[in-house]
Parts: sequence; C-alpha cells; structure tokens
Amino acid sequence: MSILPHHHHLHHTTTIRHRRHHHNHRIYYAVTTPIKTRPKLEPLVTTTTPIITSPKADDPGLKSTWSHRAWVATGCTTVLATLASSVVGSANEHMWIEPVLSGFMGYLFADLGSGVYHWGIDNYGDASTPVFGTQIDAFQGHHKWPWTITKRQFANNLHALARVVTYAVLPIDLLCHDQPVVMAFVGMASGCIMFSQQFHAWAHGTKSKLPPVVVALQDTGVLVSRSQHADHHRPPYNGNYCIVSGVWNRLLDELRVFEALEMILFFKLGLRPRSWSEPNSDWTEEAEDSPATFSHDTC
Repeated sequence: MSILPHHHHLHHTTTIRHRRHHHNHRIYYAVTTPIKTRPKLEPLVTTTTPIITSPKADDPGLKSTWSHRAWVATGCTTVLATLASSVVGSANEHMWIEPVLSGFMGYLFADLGSGVYHWGIDNYGDASTPVFGTQIDAFQGHHKWPWTITKRQFANNLHALARVVTYAVLPIDLLCHDQPVVMAFVGMASGCIMFSQQFHAWAHGTKSKLPPVVVALQDTGVLVSRSQHADHHRPPYNGNYCIVSGVWNRLLDELRVFEALEMILFFKLGLRPRSWSEPNSDWTEEAEDSPATFSHDTC
C-alpha cells in the first residue's frame, strides 16, 4: 500500500504597501496568503503472480526419452548383477537362510527409506534446491495433480532413481561382490527403491486398469495399495509417506515420528515444514479435466 506524502503548506508572503500621510508617518500592512503545492504521487506498483495451468495428459514432459531409457536399463542391470552375485555366492557357500533374511531386511529398509525421503521432499525445499530440486518440484506438484503420475511413461517415471541406484550400487558391487548376505540386502533394497515410483504410480491406478499380478501384490500388502496411499492425499497431508509396501506407515504415524522430526528441525534450524500450512490451494487436488489454475507460491 502506497503512502502518499503529506501536504505541505508553504506560505507566500505578499506585501502590500499602503502609504498614508498622517503626521509624516508611513504605515505598512503585510498580508500572507497560503499557497498549496500539488502533492507528488508515487507510481502505483502492482505485483503479478505467475499462473501455472493444469498439465495435459499428452504433455511431452511425461514422455520417456532415450536418455531416460538408457538410465533405467543401466539401473536394472546394476540391480540384477547385484542379486546374481548374491545367488552365486550363496550357492558357493551353501547358505540360503541368511541371504533371504538379508533380502527381506532390504525390502523393509526400502519402504522405510521411501517414507523418509518422501516426507523430506514433500515438506522442505523447492525447485531451486540443489541436487533435489527437480524431485522436490515433481513431488510437491504431484499433490495438485496426482493423476499425472499414471500418465508418465515407465522410463520417465524411474530414470532419476535409476541414475542414483547406478552410482550408489556399483561401488558396493566392486567392494562386496564376494559377500552374498550384503549383496542380497543391497540388491533388494536398491531394486525396491528404484521401482518405488512405479509402485507409487500403481497406487494411483484403478484395479481394472492394473495387471492382475499387481492387484494381487497390493491386496496381500506386498506393494502399497490404492486405498492405503489415498490417505496421504487427504488433509492434513502429513502421513502415509511410505510408497513401497506401506508396511511402516501405521507405526510411523502412530508414533508421530515425522511430527517429532519436524519439531526438531523447526526449533533447531528454523525450518517450517510445508504440511503445517496445509490445507491450502497448492495441495487441493484437481481432476484431470479441471480447467483451474493455481499460483506458484510453494515454499
């Protein structure tokens, strides 16, 4: 709001001289007349907020590129090589129970890790954040238009995690290739983490459009189900973050683990999580054919 400057009144003195001859004395009269100056008006400044329209189902940004496919192929090869190393090592050492249990622990670790990562990028940072900016922008925008994840092509959806898995797992393979228990854990954990975005996409799909095997895995709790993940997209938007199997969601939410972490970060670092400001228009879900737009003011 502009504040106009105060009106200043300048007094201009006009001297009117009247000369009267009275006993040889001159008498002068002074009359002052106030003159108002025109106030200086500051230019009106208006701020505009960029408007982002709803994405289209055929948006090129949802399509896979050859670079995406190459990274997914590299990531899958890395994961398969890790699991194969575990199988070969287990056969050579004639042990199976330990690698199987280790692989199961890797599966549980992946679900927990997906929840922690999902919570972090949902609540902190934005598109300009180094390293994680693209993922943060995608996940935060996902709350506005969750249906877009079902329109993303396979490699487009997985390439970012495939790249991370490739860089992280290859050094471990070189160092621990002769340790089947370690390879089982790393192979299962990295595979579930890389495919977690596909599990996430399936959790937004309808059963009639999903492969029967996927529906069976969701119904048995091996993969996160649509009904379970739907709670993440309802107010207050601060739970059910895990997107591999969702097995950790109930425990984490009942113990308020993420709420405790938010309080620690707020009091120690002054970081305010995005979920504290919800619900607002940023996370009000819009349908695929909604013409609505929203202001890009996410934190």
